[in-house]
Amino acid sequence: MTSTVSRRFFTRCLAATALFPARAFAASGPIITVHKDPACDCCTGWVTHLERNGFRVQVIKTQELNRVKSRLGVPSDLAACHTAEADGFVLEGHVPATAARRFLAERPQAKGLAVPGMPSGSPGMGGDDEEYEVILFGPSERRIYARFKGDKEA
Repeated sequence: MTSTVSRRFFTRCLAATALFPARAFAASGPIITVHKDPACDCCTGWVTHLERNGFRVQVIKTQELNRVKSRLGVPSDLAACHTAEADGFVLEGHVPATAARRFLAERPQAKGLAVPGMPSGSPGMGGDDEEYEVILFGPSERRIYARFKGDKEA
């Protein structure tokens, strides 16, 4: 009986250890504060996407999103359904976690990244994966930062 308990204990410890690196990573990045409408399901889907990719996320539900976007300097033509703050930068819309992680590591001279509108297949949106652009924007620059199809770089 002791050997069965020992094997079971060992197996559980091994399984828990396999999960440890993901948990350690999840606790290590900057907190992303997401401002979203309380009733928006695709915003909740994007938050889940970020969490699954190791980000710590704080959600602020508000019906004053236009004020948040204005305060953070999001150009109206780049607006989407939610706005996030991360380490002094802005993430507007359904920005894939891989693009956000790379951007936050590079720390370019920019205000942030945006995925205008709500492209089908972008993280949190579901549906068919259409190709879409992630736009880097700032006071003196605006350019395509990356192209994605779903949550994969195209």
